[in-house]
Amino acid sequence: MTNQLPLTLRWPAQQRFETFVAGDSGAALALVRAAALGAPTWIFLAGPVASGKSHLLLGACAEASAGGRHAQYLSLASMSGERAVGIRALGGSNLLALDDLHDVAGDNNAEHALFDLYNRCKVENSTLLFAANAPPGQLGIGLPDLVSRLSSCTQALLKPLDDTARREAVRQRAHARGLVLDDTVLDWLFAHTARDLGSLTALVERIDRAALAAQRRVTVPFLRKLLGA
Repeated sequence: MTNQLPLTLRWPAQQRFETFVAGDSGAALALVRAAALGAPTWIFLAGPVASGKSHLLLGACAEASAGGRHAQYLSLASMSGERAVGIRALGGSNLLALDDLHDVAGDNNAEHALFDLYNRCKVENSTLLFAANAPPGQLGIGLPDLVSRLSSCTQALLKPLDDTARREAVRQRAHARGLVLDDTVLDWLFAHTARDLGSLTALVERIDRAALAAQRRVTVPFLRKLLGA
């Protein structure tokens, strides 16, 4: 798979608006959903790791595509080679979602390419969605005009989920895979494993593979054996 998801590729089923557990980030979800449906709003999402930034961007692309709009997604952190070249190749879509903007901070060529892309998308009347681990002024971007452009977007802050919301998110991800995680299993997972959503999501995938291979129901003894506890 290339760094830029092709327009013909089906967007990840697990990263849709319907599977996003908003917690205290409901306002951000509403803004991104409106943009995906064609609202003339450019949005800058800021939040820590595993707060749902990529989920919302990919969900927006899926929603836009379902409505007949062309969408592109690119994680700047996953780009290989000259990032400025890859950024300049983007465009021509109705919706463009750029993830991990913090990764280009200090890369002069990439910053200028991003500035030019911003201006080009304005002319093309595209919708731009950005995501980073901090607001524009705190990213360490050296190009003042780019900071100004990014700051002019509607700013949305994503907050980490509390334990109750994380449990619901894990339950949903498991259910989508056909797994049933009862309260006893969830209690054990939250007491014995990393509790950030990224780690928990990866763990659900691992449990799913193991349960399928063993043709077993997921229980606490099964998890103890699987995780070596």
